[in-house]
Amino acid sequence: MTRFLLKIKNSLKKLGPGFITGIADDDPSGVMTYLIVGAKTGLSLLWTALFTIPMMISIQEMCARIGLSSKKGLAGNIKSHLSAKILIPIALTMLAVNILNIAANLSGMVASVSLLLPLPKLVWGVFFSAFILLSLIFFSYQSLVNLLRFLALTVLAYVGSALLSGLSVGELLSHTFLPRFSFDRENLMAIVAILGTTISPYLFFWQASEEVEERSQMESHHKRFYLTRRYMGSMRQDVALGMVTSNLVMFFIIASSAATLNRAGLTQLTTTDQAALALAPLAGPLSALLFTLGIIGTGLLAIPVLAGSSAYILAEVYSQKEGLNKSYRQARFFYLTIIFAVISGLLLSLLPINPLDLLFYTALVYGLLSPLLILVILYLANNKAVLAEKTNGWMSNLTGILTFILMGLAAVSLIFSGLK
Repeated sequence: MTRFLLKIKNSLKKLGPGFITGIADDDPSGVMTYLIVGAKTGLSLLWTALFTIPMMISIQEMCARIGLSSKKGLAGNIKSHLSAKILIPIALTMLAVNILNIAANLSGMVASVSLLLPLPKLVWGVFFSAFILLSLIFFSYQSLVNLLRFLALTVLAYVGSALLSGLSVGELLSHTFLPRFSFDRENLMAIVAILGTTISPYLFFWQASEEVEERSQMESHHKRFYLTRRYMGSMRQDVALGMVTSNLVMFFIIASSAATLNRAGLTQLTTTDQAALALAPLAGPLSALLFTLGIIGTGLLAIPVLAGSSAYILAEVYSQKEGLNKSYRQARFFYLTIIFAVISGLLLSLLPINPLDLLFYTALVYGLLSPLLILVILYLANNKAVLAEKTNGWMSNLTGILTFILMGLAAVSLIFSGLK
């Protein structure tokens, strides 16, 4: 048994940027979005958990390959191979939306922990923000991951909850492999929100920049480091594992929410204690505790990714030193951007806005923004000046173009449905 646990521990240590990105994808915004969708639509959108897997893997693998091959993040490549006129609006939009998402995640964390220990929003908000900033400045993001990864894995409780909720295997398989949806505004909003929180723009920038750091560390340990076929294969496996894990969690969150909340007639979630009921089949009276641990764990992992993503973008816009592997003194601008993003998110989270609404509509904004960035990624991934001989193959292009078309159609349909 001890040897088995040691193997698991060693395997977790080897997990790279792709897996961490996958964990960060199931942030409080994602968890709440999936709970809201399950409560509103039942099992009818469960198929999105399966159908978005190849889309996620394709886009994140392109981002990873761009970072590894060029030794630059996405923003740096846009600056070098497109135009500052394109980069600056993207950078400012990403900063604004990431701050909104930080606020949404903080709001969700504060509302969740208040179920157990009700204190003023400001107290909990400052506590979580200070913990994140001090951890990043004085330690490292990897240290935070090592500390919190098991806490974040409490979201796997939704697997148990779904399995104990009385859902039949036939129901799950039917709604997974046979897509069902209507084109009314509520369904379109749910689909765009799912796509936005699953295929999130901030993860594109994060993935590329983290791969740059990973390569930098490898080069510092090995005098002759090459992007061998084996290394690229390991990167792809890491990305695939992260995305599949992320979507398995998504699948069971929607399923447990549909089985508990939707079937009980609770289709409009307004409070976090209602959301916690999705864990009742597994945890019973402890569902609020388990729900809170999951939201806090994923939030503490995701907020540094959101703030770090903004910092990577702005550092590359202004040609500043960047990286969570650098100290505050080595990358002052980078860390000041992180501090600015987290504090701005904290202030925004204190506004009298329902945290569940904020979490859901943040995902919606990402869903509208993603198609434009996917188009940019496709351009870079097919540019030999960026990737040399490692440009996209036909399969990557096919999956990427289909992802762009599907996300674009969903976003445009939602916009037009609002104009009617």
